[in-house]
Amino acid sequence: MGLFGRKTSSTASTATLDPAAPAPVAVDPALAALSGTYTIDPAHSSIGFTVRHAMVTNVRGSFAEHEGTLTLDGADPAASSASIDVKIASVDTGIADRDAHLRSADFFDAEQFPLMTFRSTGARALGGDTYRITGDLTIKGVTRPLSIDLEFNGTATDPYGNQRVGFEGGAEILRSEWGLTWNAALETGGVMVSDKVKLTFDISAIKSA
Repeated sequence: MGLFGRKTSSTASTATLDPAAPAPVAVDPALAALSGTYTIDPAHSSIGFTVRHAMVTNVRGSFAEHEGTLTLDGADPAASSASIDVKIASVDTGIADRDAHLRSADFFDAEQFPLMTFRSTGARALGGDTYRITGDLTIKGVTRPLSIDLEFNGTATDPYGNQRVGFEGGAEILRSEWGLTWNAALETGGVMVSDKVKLTFDISAIKSA
């Protein structure tokens, strides 16, 4: 059963006289206990991206510095929310010159727009342990809607007594829709950097309230 799963009560209420009325539901106590506010642990989480380079290979990168909170409601997934702030200057593709280019005005313009942010506006269960979080992604001063599909990886208490939850998933965007339009034509046809970017999220969060 998923994080936000529900199960139908095995006994009907004697107060229900209308046979067309929905059957009462009971929330699994184990799942309800996960409800609360969680702080994303950046040391055990990653926010990354993959983009096609020169039409023939992929370049992968990540953002080393980010912070955020998750508010989970085990009884009502629509009441759950997420908020994430990513420091653009922390972009890391393993090549210093490329990272500097990404931070420049050609791409993210990190000096003028230091943060990439996501603020959720809705959540719903897709079945099993998969959920869809919808919200607003802001990059370089442009805010557009984004849906992220996440799989719930479970919960655990770590050696320090922290209750943790884990999620992983991703989304695809067209970077041009957020004003990231720099490119270069190839002699053989095509362009240096694809418009499509795959975003990946691997999140560990600690219950704080």
